[in-house]
Amino acid sequence: MVRLNLFLPVIQRAGEHAEGSSSVPGHERARRLFRLLGRTWAASPVRRLTQAVCLVSFVALLFIVSWPYGSPRYAEHFAAKESVPAESFLVLDPLVSVSTALAARAWVWSLWWAGAALLVCLVFPRGFCGYVCPLGTLMELCDWVAGRRVKRFRLEGRGWWVHLRYYLLAGTLVASALGVLLTGFVAAIPLLTRGLLLLLQPLQIGLLKGAYLVPPLNAGHYVSAALFFVVLSLGLLQPRFWCRSLCPTGALFSWASVFRLSERKVISSCIECGRCARVCPFDAIKADFTTRHANCTFCQTCGGVCPTGSIQFVGRWTAVNERSWEGAPSQEVDLSRRGFLVSSVGAAGAAVGIERLCGANLGSPSGVLPVRPPGSVPEKEFLQLCIRCGQCFQVCPNNVLQPVGFEQGLEGLWTPQAVANWSGCEPSCNNCGQVCPTGAIRALPLDEKRVARMGLAVVDKQTCLPHAGREACQLCVDDCKAAGYNAIEFVRVGTETDADGLPLEGAGFLAPVVLPGKCNGCGLCQTRCYRINAKEKGLLRESAIRVEAGAGKEDRLTKGSYVGLREQERKRREADLQKRMREEGATADYLPDFLK
Repeated sequence: MVRLNLFLPVIQRAGEHAEGSSSVPGHERARRLFRLLGRTWAASPVRRLTQAVCLVSFVALLFIVSWPYGSPRYAEHFAAKESVPAESFLVLDPLVSVSTALAARAWVWSLWWAGAALLVCLVFPRGFCGYVCPLGTLMELCDWVAGRRVKRFRLEGRGWWVHLRYYLLAGTLVASALGVLLTGFVAAIPLLTRGLLLLLQPLQIGLLKGAYLVPPLNAGHYVSAALFFVVLSLGLLQPRFWCRSLCPTGALFSWASVFRLSERKVISSCIECGRCARVCPFDAIKADFTTRHANCTFCQTCGGVCPTGSIQFVGRWTAVNERSWEGAPSQEVDLSRRGFLVSSVGAAGAAVGIERLCGANLGSPSGVLPVRPPGSVPEKEFLQLCIRCGQCFQVCPNNVLQPVGFEQGLEGLWTPQAVANWSGCEPSCNNCGQVCPTGAIRALPLDEKRVARMGLAVVDKQTCLPHAGREACQLCVDDCKAAGYNAIEFVRVGTETDADGLPLEGAGFLAPVVLPGKCNGCGLCQTRCYRINAKEKGLLRESAIRVEAGAGKEDRLTKGSYVGLREQERKRREADLQKRMREEGATADYLPDFLK
């Protein structure tokens, strides 16, 4: 008989040995050691050790591997540290991949990982929830602290709420099918990733880099923090209440458990002591001590506290001496077709409402579009693929990428935007695309990233110091040259003439002109102008050169090469110039570079 028992059996005294129990001295020493850490450690140490490793790994990937500093060559430095992909936990959440594929109506590369996670859970049903999920582990830690210090407002027994996760899953998938992605609000790993990042990233930057480098908070930070604390505080109702009743990721694993190959079984030696039910963190044990298979995560804590060794984890079709249960009271709550209908209709209505009333207003000519990270797919597809996890914020040096608040409505909340007043996009960095789990930001090599236009720098001639004739300034030109783009050149403005109408030597100012064919919208020019002319000198209220997004100002390719696109544009400009010169009978020798 194939057994999957990972728990430490209860120690039996001499003469009391039962199947599944232990009298081995090594087990006794192990249980005593783990007992120092807690009862559940002694019962199921493999699970607790796995949880600890996964939680530590998650935190390390988020705050150590994804910490972008340490070398000015950001892409190389990040790649050297990333022995394990920083987005590993995000791609293991199957709801992330399934919902984004539905919303975008396209294949998402992380579906391979989601499929692998679901396949593993055929052997260990809901094993992701019981062993791997860092949100669940964090909740257990919070429940442990709250259980000692805070009186719970407990929900007793089982009620209508026990199946809410299925209705929430159905609603999420229906909304995704209608093109509105709600995964960032409800899926376990995106919720945890964003919640921890937006809470702890300012603290990490302040301690390690300096408080002056912490970017200002916006509505997105506060809403994310509130949602995160609400999810954690649900443990006051019941231990791991989110996991038991609300988590749609867990509901997806529960649906997959229908095809499970192994399960928990109770043999005839059960004495109905009830210890198993009292320690079960997922409410997976019925009143007759048999199993609610959709809830069971194979944590095996119940097996580790059973005094008679009556609980076994074996193959689904493995024959064991199971006890027959008769007349046990039922506390089961059936799934409701009405619940599925209400959740689906509600999600459809919410999707339509979000898109029409709270959407990003992509078609509005007056709407100001955010500047997206380099390599972002077209805006409509971007909103359908971005799960609002916040991973790109953490790997972005100098915090160029920051979360959108409600400027784009609810649909754009928590999506990344480049805030050039704060910092510019580093030429040696392509980290954001490397960690995006859904392809909303394409993973580009550096040569491609450097020519992918995020937007176009536009000079405000009314406020630009040289253009307005106030004083000479070349901050933007210097920064653009230092970055290697050479996308800004000088023209002389405000010249004076002598009595013969000839320009006076040295008269006027050299003013900046942006070359659209070279500018990639990195924002370094805007950062420099804002910090020096606006913040330090007080000469301007805002930067006189600003990066703008929109049609004709940015490149948003779903696939294909940005280098190839730039080459096509260069050839087209040359052909147009030669055509004009042939028509005018002129040559290109007298033209300045920015007109060529």
